[in-house]
Amino acid sequence: MARTAEQNKKIRDAKRELILSTALDLFSLKGYYSTRISDIAESAGIAQGLLYYYYPSKEAIYVDLVDDALERINETARFVRDMDKPYGYRILYALKVLFKTIETSYRFRQTCRMISQAQYQADISEQAQAQLDKKRDVSYRIMAEIFRKGQLEGSVVEADPMELAILFWTSVNGLAIYYASRDIAMKLPDYRLVAPMFLLHSAMEEYALD
Repeated sequence: MARTAEQNKKIRDAKRELILSTALDLFSLKGYYSTRISDIAESAGIAQGLLYYYYPSKEAIYVDLVDDALERINETARFVRDMDKPYGYRILYALKVLFKTIETSYRFRQTCRMISQAQYQADISEQAQAQLDKKRDVSYRIMAEIFRKGQLEGSVVEADPMELAILFWTSVNGLAIYYASRDIAMKLPDYRLVAPMFLLHSAMEEYALD
């Protein structure tokens, strides 16, 4: 009996996800340059010709991985932006969720590690780099706006909102990279240790989360 279009799509999606997860492991552990397209195919257990059916190059796999990771981060930023809560609460909530993601998501940790290793090494086209840079800026702009409004609310420390956004995301990314490079499970620091860099003491007390 012939497969339906929906079944074929599920098979293609599963195969693409296998390629992406395999490439992520290799990129983050071996580095972008040291990983060959044949390494990805072999580790995924598929023919190299079949891999080319899904992705024309190693660059295309890398760009897809980074693009997907950035979109997930941007979705989190948009969700926080659109919450019907005080801005101090939103910032604490974002830290809590992101720290939990670092702790529970192997893919998130490895993607942050891969990006840090390959950002200045991966030889990708200017067009692809521009595409990623544009998407990378979204979460920074959203958080800067949240910090600006939090300052007007009286819950956020006085500093340039974009500088706070840079500090926010580099703290998250740095922590993810640190734990991605450890082979053993380690307990993350409490997210509330980071919060005072952004929130006034009164806001920390008022918007305390469980």
